[in-house]
Amino acid sequence: MSNLPQRVLLALTSQDRLGDDGGPTGYYLPEAAHPWKVFTDAGYEVDFVSVAGGKPPMIGHDQADEVQNDFLADATMQQKLQSTPTAADVKAGDFAAVLYVGGHGTMWDFPDETGLSDLAREIYETGGVVAAVCHGPAGLVNVTLSNGEYLVDGKEFAGFTNDEEDAVGMTEVVPFLLQDKLEERGGRHIKEPNFQPCVVVSERLVTGQNPASAKGVADAMVGILEG
Repeated sequence: MSNLPQRVLLALTSQDRLGDDGGPTGYYLPEAAHPWKVFTDAGYEVDFVSVAGGKPPMIGHDQADEVQNDFLADATMQQKLQSTPTAADVKAGDFAAVLYVGGHGTMWDFPDETGLSDLAREIYETGGVVAAVCHGPAGLVNVTLSNGEYLVDGKEFAGFTNDEEDAVGMTEVVPFLLQDKLEERGGRHIKEPNFQPCVVVSERLVTGQNPASAKGVADAMVGILEG
C-alpha cells in the first residue's frame, strides 16, 4: 500500500462532560499516546481531527506510563493539539488511515458527526484503513459506504462491551450501548474478558475492545498498511 500517504489521522472527541451534567470526560490519553508511538516509530506522521476543532478535552493521564509522558512532552504533538481542525478542514486523501480514539465523550458527539463519517468512508474506499478503539467505535455507528451499507455490516468488530460498561457503572449514563448499536448495524461482535486486550481485523477495519487494546490496534494498522 505504498501509494498511500505516510500520514495517520487520530479522531478525538470534543465532549467534555458525561451528558448534560455528568462528570468530566474527553479523549482517553493512552488510546492516543500508544498508537502515536507505534505510528511514529513506523515512520508515519500523526495528525489530529476533532468534532468541534480547537483544543480537545483529555482524561486518563497515568504519570507512570512513559509513553503517555513522551506524548505529552512532544512539542509537535502538543502544538497540533492546541488547535485541531474539524473534519471539514481535513482532506481524506492526505491520510492512509484514521483511528477513532476512545473516551466516553465519543458516545455523545462521534455518531452524528457526518464529517467524520465521510472521512472514514473516503479513506476506506480509497484503500486506506479505518480503525477505532474502546469507545472510539461510536464513530463507526453511522459510517455508510457508497452503496448505502454500513461499514460494519458483515464485519467482525471489537469495542467496549456491555459487560465492561456495567463494570464501570456507566450503563445508565451513556446514550446507548456501543456493542448493541454496532450489532444492530450488522456487525459481528468479538470480545475477550473484561479489560483484557482484544484486537479484531476485518478486511481493512481494525477495532479494539478497551484501552489495553490500543497499541495492538495500531500495530495491526501498520501491518495492513505495510503489507
